[in-house]
Amino acid sequence: MSEEKKKVGAGFGVMILRQGKVLLGRRHSDPDKAGSELRGEGSWTMPGGKFEFGESFEQGAKREVKEETGLQLNEARIICVNNDKNEYAHFITIGFFSENFSGEPKVMEPDEIMEWRWFDLDDLPVPLYFPSAEILECYGKKLFYLSQ
Repeated sequence: MSEEKKKVGAGFGVMILRQGKVLLGRRHSDPDKAGSELRGEGSWTMPGGKFEFGESFEQGAKREVKEETGLQLNEARIICVNNDKNEYAHFITIGFFSENFSGEPKVMEPDEIMEWRWFDLDDLPVPLYFPSAEILECYGKKLFYLSQ
């Protein structure tokens, strides 16, 4: 693909916190199944995805969390915006935060995410999907944007 045809995408990640633990899913190790233009196969990620045409930020976050985990977000707020890019893609990532949800996480898309687990914020798994790591860093440092 030529440089002039490349476009910046818009996506989001949702930091779901329960009793001091964050929900992360392990991406499939096969890049064709990992489900991200930014790649990240085999890494741990927050629920998230790309916006669909016409939906609000909150609608997108609620839809993807439901599709990926089965959880119903009752409320989510934007905590950060990041500029995520690598050799494969470039995305503006909206970071959400929620402690207000119902249900228990289930693997709803087993071709992409192999498991969902809760992790202490001071004992996170590696490797972390870099957009999720940035959202966690913004949360921890109380920053809205990480300058690059």
